[in-house]
Amino acid sequence: MSNFAFNNPAFQEPRNGRGGAPTQYAPPPAPGAQGAAASSAAHAGMDAAANAQLEGMYAAPPAGAIETDRMTIEDTIWKTVGMFAILLVTAVVGWVWTASSFDPTTGNVSLVPWIAGALGGFVLAMVITFTSRKKIRPALIFAYAAFEGLFVGAISAFFETIWPGIVMQASLATFSVVGVTLALFASGKIRASAKMTKIVMIAMFGYLAFSVLNLILMWTNVLPQDLMFGMHSAKIAGIPLGLIIGILVVFMAAYSLVLDFDQIQQGVRNGAPRKYGWLGAFGIMVTVVWLYVEILRMIAILRGNN
Repeated sequence: MSNFAFNNPAFQEPRNGRGGAPTQYAPPPAPGAQGAAASSAAHAGMDAAANAQLEGMYAAPPAGAIETDRMTIEDTIWKTVGMFAILLVTAVVGWVWTASSFDPTTGNVSLVPWIAGALGGFVLAMVITFTSRKKIRPALIFAYAAFEGLFVGAISAFFETIWPGIVMQASLATFSVVGVTLALFASGKIRASAKMTKIVMIAMFGYLAFSVLNLILMWTNVLPQDLMFGMHSAKIAGIPLGLIIGILVVFMAAYSLVLDFDQIQQGVRNGAPRKYGWLGAFGIMVTVVWLYVEILRMIAILRGNN
């Protein structure tokens, strides 16, 4: 039985113009000495050109995200760096705005940058989250980074006026958690799982409900005025509730980072379009800012009890 691969017309014998019997193949006449020399020179030139082309291809740099229009780890890292650069710029604005409004006699500061940054960041985060399936808008993600920077700078300046040095402490702790989480993920010692993700998501919604209730009780003056952080400042067996919850929240935020890294890795592996790198950078920023604010509050509770 003949090989089916050779049924391709390219492997069939040539036929005459009327589709009849195969035309007889006539071998070319044997070349003379001059023809053989010319043929050998032509083949040598073709081989040299082919080798030069291959060497040029091997020497050329590998195709990046721009050439392939595909999501890569390097491109996502640069997008993340760009977003945090914007956050730092607006954080300086929020810091200066808040610090310049501080009144040492009364201890009051302007909460405008704090509230504007928090509300603007929250609204943009919701818009980005629920519309990214249809269209990814880098401009909205940049705007989110700007508002988050305003919020982070304002709240950091506010805490720094009360507890000097707290911002450095919170920053170092945040960098440590992010660095350890990234190292564990890169080494393969920690991975996201469906069961753990479900548990963490339930815990996050529970913490969100607790935080909203705590804000409502503080704004309505239901809680005593001496509880600076509301129910977070309440003590259980002499330990502030905010510390107990804060430790759990740090673990939740660290696992959220694992989910962010895992989604980026899957996007690269599946050849997702380059624009999805913006969502990876957005997810990392949301988690890191959340982690920083929680650590800042935990340190404030500790220093407030001393």
